[in-house]
Amino acid sequence: MMERYLMRQIKDDLERKMVFVGGPRQVGKTTLAFSILKGDETRPGYLNWDYLEDKKDIIQGKLPSNQPLIVLDEIHKYKGWRNLVKGLYDKRKSTTSFLITGSARLDYYRKGGDSLQGRYHYYRLHPFSLCEINASPTRKDLDLLLRFGGFPEPFLSQSETDWKRWQRERLARVVKEDLATLEQVKEISQLEVLSLLLQERVGSLLSINSLREDLSASHEAVDRWVKIFDNLYYCFLLTPYGARRIQALKKDRKLYMWDWSLCKSVGARFENLVASNLLKYCHFMEDTRGDDMTLCYLRDKNKREVDFVVLKDRKPVFAVETKTGDRDVSKHISYFAARTEIPIFFQVHQGVRDYEVTDSRTRVLPFTTFAAEIIRV
Repeated sequence: MMERYLMRQIKDDLERKMVFVGGPRQVGKTTLAFSILKGDETRPGYLNWDYLEDKKDIIQGKLPSNQPLIVLDEIHKYKGWRNLVKGLYDKRKSTTSFLITGSARLDYYRKGGDSLQGRYHYYRLHPFSLCEINASPTRKDLDLLLRFGGFPEPFLSQSETDWKRWQRERLARVVKEDLATLEQVKEISQLEVLSLLLQERVGSLLSINSLREDLSASHEAVDRWVKIFDNLYYCFLLTPYGARRIQALKKDRKLYMWDWSLCKSVGARFENLVASNLLKYCHFMEDTRGDDMTLCYLRDKNKREVDFVVLKDRKPVFAVETKTGDRDVSKHISYFAARTEIPIFFQVHQGVRDYEVTDSRTRVLPFTTFAAEIIRV
C-alpha cells in the first residue's frame, strides 16, 4: 500500500496537538491510522465506536494504558463526543497523542457543548489524485483514475466487477448507516433516490426546484438533504466567483461528486475528476499551511462560463477550463481574461498538445502536465 500524501504532516502535528481526519467513507482513513499506529485493528491503541466493546470503553473513559497514540474511529457518531474527547485529551495530553477519524465533516458535527478550539488540527483525506499515484503522471494513470475513481479499494483492484460491487455496498452504507446515525431523517428511500439523481447533475447548476419535483418533496427538505450529502462527503458544492466587471451569478451552486467514477458521460467524468483534484489541492493548502483557499466557478448571466477559479485569500490565483480535446480554445476565456483580474487561465485536456495563447493569458496543456506542474498533490 502506498503511503498517503498527508502522512508526514499528520505525524508532525500529533507531537503537538490532537489530529482530526475526516473524509468520505472508504477513502482510507482507517488504513492511514493503522500505518501511523504501525499495526492493525488488533492493536490496543485502536478503538472503533462501531464496535460494541470499544464503545463501552470509550464512554467510560477506559483507554488502554502505556499507548503513545490512541486512535478513536467514528467517535463523532456519539452525541457528546467533543466533550468526551476534550476530557481525555486534557487528562492525558502529556503522555498520549490522539488521532480522531470519521466519515463525515468533523468540523460540522459539533455535538456536545464544549469547544475543542486550539486543541486539534483538522485534515480532509481525499481519494487518490494523479500526483499521489505517480509524481510524473501519464495518460494511462489518468485513464485508470477516470475508469475506477480514486478510492483505494476499486482503484487498486482495477476490476470492473469489484468496482460495481464496491459502489453498491458503499452507497448502502452511506445512506443506511452514516446518514441514519448522524441525521434525524425518516425519508431514507427518498434519500436513496436523491443520491442517484445527484450523479446526473454533475457540472450543472444545482436546481433544488427540479430535484423537489422529482422527489415530490418540499424545497426546504431537499435543500437540507443535499447539505447532508455534502456533510457526509458524498458530493461537494461550488459557489460562483463574483468578478466586479461582469454580470456574474451570485448564488447558484454547481455540484460534483467525491467519486467521479459515478458520472455516466465522459465529459462530466473528466470535469469532475479535475474539480476533485483542484479541491484536494485547496484543502491541502488550507490544512497543512493555513492558507485561505476557495474553489469557485465563473459564469455570467449570458451563460458564458469557465469551469473553475482557485482563490487564495479571496484573490484569484488561476482559472481552469476542461476540454476533452486539445485544439479549440474556449471563447469564454478571452472574454473573462479581458474583464477580470484572474492572472492566468489554463485549459486542460486529455490530449498531448501544450501551447500558450498570449492575448488571453492562457496555457492549453494536458491535465497530466497541469497536475504535475501546478497542483502537485
